[in-house]
Amino acid sequence: MTSAHTEPLWQPDDAHIAAAAVTRFQAWAAEHHGAPAAGGYPALHRWSVEDLESFWRAVAEWFDVRFSTPYERVLGDRSMPGAQWFPGATLNYAEHALRAAIERPHDTALLHVDETHEPRPVTWAELRRQVGSLAAELRALGVRPGDRVSGYLPNIPEAVVALLATAAVGAVWTSCAPDFGARSVLDRFQQVEPVVLFTVDGYRYGGKEHDRRETVAELRAELPTLRAVVHIPVLGTEPPEGALAWSALTAADTEPTFEQVPFDHPLWVLYSSGTTGLPKAIVQSQGGILIEHLKQLGLHCDLGPEDVFFWYTSTGWMMWNFLVSGLLTGTTVVLYDGSPGYPDTGAQWRVAERTGATLYGTSAAYVMACAKADVHPGRDFDLSAINCVATTGSPLPPDGFRWLHDEVRADLWIASVSGGTDVCSCFAGAVPTLPVHIGELQAAGLGTDLQSWDQSGKPLIGEVGELVVTNPMPSMPIRFWNDPDGSRYRDSYFEMFPGVWRHGDWITITDHGSVVIHGRSDSTLNRQGVRMGSADIYEAVERLPEIRESLVIGLEEPDGGYWMPLFVHLADGATLDEALIARIKQTIRTELSPRHVPDEIIEIPAVPHTLTGKRLEVPVKRLLQGTPLTKAVNPGSVDNLDLLHFYEALSHNRNN
Repeated sequence: MTSAHTEPLWQPDDAHIAAAAVTRFQAWAAEHHGAPAAGGYPALHRWSVEDLESFWRAVAEWFDVRFSTPYERVLGDRSMPGAQWFPGATLNYAEHALRAAIERPHDTALLHVDETHEPRPVTWAELRRQVGSLAAELRALGVRPGDRVSGYLPNIPEAVVALLATAAVGAVWTSCAPDFGARSVLDRFQQVEPVVLFTVDGYRYGGKEHDRRETVAELRAELPTLRAVVHIPVLGTEPPEGALAWSALTAADTEPTFEQVPFDHPLWVLYSSGTTGLPKAIVQSQGGILIEHLKQLGLHCDLGPEDVFFWYTSTGWMMWNFLVSGLLTGTTVVLYDGSPGYPDTGAQWRVAERTGATLYGTSAAYVMACAKADVHPGRDFDLSAINCVATTGSPLPPDGFRWLHDEVRADLWIASVSGGTDVCSCFAGAVPTLPVHIGELQAAGLGTDLQSWDQSGKPLIGEVGELVVTNPMPSMPIRFWNDPDGSRYRDSYFEMFPGVWRHGDWITITDHGSVVIHGRSDSTLNRQGVRMGSADIYEAVERLPEIRESLVIGLEEPDGGYWMPLFVHLADGATLDEALIARIKQTIRTELSPRHVPDEIIEIPAVPHTLTGKRLEVPVKRLLQGTPLTKAVNPGSVDNLDLLHFYEALSHNRNN
């Protein structure tokens, strides 16, 4: 695959390139650490993976990481899993996240927006004061380094304060959004046994109030390790019996004390989608997240003190943790708590306008929903402050690139990014000094030796292969919780290629270094030896106005056959008649491949997703292969379990 001879959709001009932090970093690293002075980003990336220690030392110095105890070397052990970063060093993530409060106490650190009010600012000084007060109260409650502190919270300033206070103490943060049901939350929190639970009485979404007090009571009853529950009255109710009031814990004017912890000390626990079995409880470190996010946000996203960073997310998704880390670069962080489509599909663009966002991040699905809903953000909203629109969650289709270019602004940096909860960062995506080609992520990230491999471990250029990372990244998990021998961790990423991270995505690396994501490699379509990612099918089919969403499955059958059904959720008023079936098949045949025309097209009431919005391709495939529902999927990880009974019945009918 190549687009080297096609015109880029966007090309940074000389002034943009010169002003980018990554350009200044390269010149400085050339002078101080042996980086190449010429050759632009490709040369810098090559150096960053060939001289890993010099690169990460340069990042630590460039961003003035404060090591209270110096490190012995950058990389004590580079084997995967088990890489040892900055051995001997001690530091604190929260201390770095609040550094701007010293120099710019009255500037805005957080902008809080919900469906009912204009943006409310929280200054750096006020954020630091609340963190200091809450951290002291956590210590008074007996919270010590390594203890777990949990939040059942929406995307509100209190959640950020709770995370930073937890990190300041050296405890380990973990959170779920309040739209998660009790069983789903308990599947996560019971694994890590929290000693404190921060909760809300409810939340507002889609113009309605959602009372969560009964769910909170269930969580309290099922988490026996809790020493304290803290009540945050989003809906204005009084604390339930035995709970502490948020206002009482954050009232003092206490200078924060930052526990100095080893570089690899746990910072937080994130959870995988958990489509089978309990969710993987992924532990990432204070130092690893700090330095990876400084690189990603400060160099790749080009964020600094003058920027306003808005990403639509919830506290149950890694992008919330990533968003909070915008504080590391002194950036104003926008916390939007509400529906992405209320009161209308243009809601997120309205938030971007109201907050003056300079980097606005959303999902590819939202972009495509706006395109289908005939939203015109550039016409209807003042988006002049936006420098970059970034997307993740799934590959941004080529039509999404074109729509953003046409409907937001022609001179717009579009950053489709791809990474994972597993590293709480991006493997590939935003580079402010490179052109943007339609349908492509700009390049692999600095310090990330991203490659595409065939089944035998041979690197590929211009061909579809497995996404692998051949060197360690600081934010890779230090371990999974309750995985004492590391077997689940190894099986998750290192089983196919020992010593090399295999992520489970199909990608193509082009001849000019950009990256195309094709979808999950474990649900890839492979007909007659021709492989295709499900994302390619969705991109083509969902252009049709009659198709709201789709799900495609490729099923290897015992007799050597291959059955590939396409399930379609129709738009209101559409009918799956012979004419529409013919158009769907013709679209796939002409735009993609005759081999990948589905064997059947089947109407469904809706597409099932994980709680973080990913289509349940692998569990549906397992159901169609006859796997019982209880073994094919973790019920607590699914947005609508009833939707899966359809595939159970279909499997039964096909096999009988």
